[in-house]
Amino acid sequence: MKYTNKLFSVKDPYDIKNTETLFTKALVENCLFQYSHCKEYACILNGLGYYAESLCNTPDFYAALPFIPTLLFKRRKMFSLPERKLLIKATSSGTSGVNVSEIGFDLGSLLRGLKMVLTVGKKHRLFSLKPCHYIIMGYKPHKSNRTAVTKTAYGATLFTPALSRTYILKYKNGKYSPDFEGVISAVRKGAGAKLPYRFMGFPAYTYFLLKIMEEKSIQVKLPKGSKIFLAGGWKQFYARQADKKELYALAEKVLGIEEDNITEFFGAVEHPVLYCTCQNHHFHVPVYSRVIIRDQDTLNPVKNGTVGLVNLITPMVKGTPVLSVMTDDLGVLHKSGECGCGIDTPYLEIIGRVAPDNIKTCAAGAEEIIKNLEI
Repeated sequence: MKYTNKLFSVKDPYDIKNTETLFTKALVENCLFQYSHCKEYACILNGLGYYAESLCNTPDFYAALPFIPTLLFKRRKMFSLPERKLLIKATSSGTSGVNVSEIGFDLGSLLRGLKMVLTVGKKHRLFSLKPCHYIIMGYKPHKSNRTAVTKTAYGATLFTPALSRTYILKYKNGKYSPDFEGVISAVRKGAGAKLPYRFMGFPAYTYFLLKIMEEKSIQVKLPKGSKIFLAGGWKQFYARQADKKELYALAEKVLGIEEDNITEFFGAVEHPVLYCTCQNHHFHVPVYSRVIIRDQDTLNPVKNGTVGLVNLITPMVKGTPVLSVMTDDLGVLHKSGECGCGIDTPYLEIIGRVAPDNIKTCAAGAEEIIKNLEI
């Protein structure tokens, strides 16, 4: 994966203009590998009338590359390497093992991910030598939990030396349950403390915590340097999703953490690229990926500024064919000049989620094609 490794070694994570050719070469490299090593992926391409060699020479390669709906990864496993070479098999949210994606990561993919995190983290000043206390608004690690969001939340506690880790979701009697009182107790200890606190995890539980504290008239002033990192989406709480400005205001009122110290992350186990908000809270597309917004009915690419389904593209992963995946997110891709933060790449705005009828149809179609492998 010569070109892919070179792409993930680029020093500026947003230098898309000077890495366009490199990204294409890396994507072609990955496509040819997946086609040769994953029988399901080759069957999907062939069933759609594509052959990797000719496809890779197609104009507008990104748009022409067939996407795989994330729903298909939830229905069946697809690996491009022997499972013994996969150091980690991460799953999407949910710990029951039912209807979750399982993505395989070999050593090379993990090293590329590490380089990416270090480069993006340095750009956004996520790292610090000052120790801090972590409040994890997500799952406490458990042997039954292989979700990617649990691994990444723990990994984020390595951005600084961790003095303590307090988790909102604890495993007991075969399931996870939220422990708001335990977290509130830990937060109260931060009042008057010398070292900062960092919150990391689901925005839904973070918002619920802030609302509970507000309703109970619990307000603390956390030490200077305290931050909130939001990641993982609202999942089953989507209908109760709060406005960002409301959440930011609550954080300042209840914890004393101002908006400038709140950062959001976006990604998925099927697309493990780190998107980090800029100072204007926008997800700029990094060099490691490309985003295509597609019409909900025709699935054709739409113009910037138009709402549609979010198609995410990256050559990062070798162990599973996740080059181009179709999510059930609705989003808008904006031109770089519309932000004004100084990062010169387009930015992705997530509007919400869609009842994925089109995605289910695509997943069913791809699944029908690869059924031939089982005959």
